[in-house]
Amino acid sequence: MNEALYVFLDESGNLDFSVSGTRFFALTGVSMRRPFRLNETLDSYKYDLLEQGVEQEYFHCSEDNPRVRGHVFDIISNGLAGIHVDSVIVEKSKTEPALRADGRFYPQMLGHLLGDLLARSSHPDTDEVIIITDSLPVQKRRRAVEKAIKVTLANMLPEGTRYRIAHHDSRSHYGLQIADYCCWAVFRKHERGDETAYNRINSAIRTESDIFRDGTRRYY
Repeated sequence: MNEALYVFLDESGNLDFSVSGTRFFALTGVSMRRPFRLNETLDSYKYDLLEQGVEQEYFHCSEDNPRVRGHVFDIISNGLAGIHVDSVIVEKSKTEPALRADGRFYPQMLGHLLGDLLARSSHPDTDEVIIITDSLPVQKRRRAVEKAIKVTLANMLPEGTRYRIAHHDSRSHYGLQIADYCCWAVFRKHERGDETAYNRINSAIRTESDIFRDGTRRYY
């Protein structure tokens, strides 16, 4: 039976290349196939919180209180079977000035992420790839994002494999909320040297590409 590969995308850090911006920028893709086994557990926890007087409409790692964040990481870390996490990390100060333009930087980094991800996600029964991004971060660069995804998919997917791109509010998919948590953990490891959350999801991390670390990758 053919099946779809779902890829949920998230980002951490900002695109401010001045000294006031974040040191790193991270893009993360979380790949999974149905059934989405964590959905029921996360949904149940949301109702547990409601019964405790906490109105948790959805989970957002940087905004959730430490108790909620810790429990969500408990849920994710206990349900990582079948989930793969791929990340691209950029130390922004090493980025060539010509690449820093929003219309170039983001699409190229996204293309690199998807290239790594798809190269490791081949499956003979996959007949469709569905990529879902959070609608809010990509509103201003939607065309560039879609172009980068389409070019990468056209080059990487076997002939006849369909693909779709959707921009949905993160509240609408637990997959996007899981990607948010995983991206936050990877970003925090690099930005602050804090591996506490990272170690909770480490077994699912398939690639973690520090773009400019070895000095061999150059973009123009």
